[in-house]
Amino acid sequence: MDLFYQSKYWKVKRMSWFKKIAGRNKKFKVGIVGFSDSVFNKKKAKEIVENAFDEIAEKKSDYDIVIVSGLTNMGIPALAYQEAKKRNWKTVGISAEEAKEYDLFPCDTVLYKGEKFGDESDYFLNYIDLLIKIGGGKQSIAEFKKAKKMGIKTKKYNLPERNKK
Repeated sequence: MDLFYQSKYWKVKRMSWFKKIAGRNKKFKVGIVGFSDSVFNKKKAKEIVENAFDEIAEKKSDYDIVIVSGLTNMGIPALAYQEAKKRNWKTVGISAEEAKEYDLFPCDTVLYKGEKFGDESDYFLNYIDLLIKIGGGKQSIAEFKKAKKMGIKTKKYNLPERNKK
């Protein structure tokens, strides 16, 4: 056998190659919740999404990032899905059957759990590794609190509604 293949150099090279290949299958699933209507500052929200995604891309560069949200093509979920597509990240939509009555984002994976909005919350939270909340109403607040209790990493960004002071 060639001496090169018996050397420490070859073992180190082989291990770094293996780690690089093995790392490609690791997924980091980021849940996004927030306002689903149009009563918020979209420019500020887009900036928050971009900055949050930049931070994730930097910290989790050895993972395939997956953005998971509520499937609808409006509000914060739509902004998150659009930014994910720009970055060639996979998208997952998890919602209740009720979502079919709304404009839906063409996610890579779609999962329906339950009939009414809120029925999918437990499944959604068990699916993700990190939850980012950008503004949001009752369901976003409830999911954020529950994620913290479950030990899921969380990050919260304040985004006031336009018509509130």
